[in-house]
Amino acid sequence: MAKVLMIISNGAQVKTYKTGYWSEEFRVPLNALENGGHQITLASPKGGPGIVDEFSLSDQWDPDGESRQFEKLGRSKETVRLADVSGTDYDAVLVVGGHGPMFDVAYDPAAHRIINEVYDKGGIVAAECHGPAVLAFTVRPNGEPILAGKKVTGFPDEWEPADVVPYLPYSLEQELSKVGEYISALDQPKFAVWGDSQIITSRDPMSSQVMADELLKVLKK
Repeated sequence: MAKVLMIISNGAQVKTYKTGYWSEEFRVPLNALENGGHQITLASPKGGPGIVDEFSLSDQWDPDGESRQFEKLGRSKETVRLADVSGTDYDAVLVVGGHGPMFDVAYDPAAHRIINEVYDKGGIVAAECHGPAVLAFTVRPNGEPILAGKKVTGFPDEWEPADVVPYLPYSLEQELSKVGEYISALDQPKFAVWGDSQIITSRDPMSSQVMADELLKVLKK
């Protein structure tokens, strides 16, 4: 059994635009990892409740209502504060996607510290969709970006909704491209990539099961 820290956003609001974590990217790996016998701790920058992006519960993105049913369980209502977490206690850390992490998790110094602590003990660092934003700003003790010389993916500029772009603090694709080898793989319906033997990122909500499967395989070892 592995101990996994899952990080979700406390949400953000810019004018009329509200966002948070993406439900499918929370639900799918959480269920898979728990069903696989792994122990999950939920954390967020502020602690307390994580905030879901309501758009991820819309008919467009949740046609079967699976995420809406999942959110009724209230799994995101109680999270620990990242500043109170030690990465040395965990075998893996997974940053859940959604636009929310671009605003809070990405800039959180405790998130950067935890990622480095997990990495330094030989653990797995994983991030989904917009979650890799935190990796764009994570620097190793030697001053190099943690993604330096590594392949990475995340939600591509080409797919960002035009009505949302004005509210975003930066382009995820451009920030990842500054520090790593960004790959969009738009010709593949689902995509995740290992940057090295410890860092894995996935591109979009459709790739959440790929992320879950990859984590289950490596955590068995």
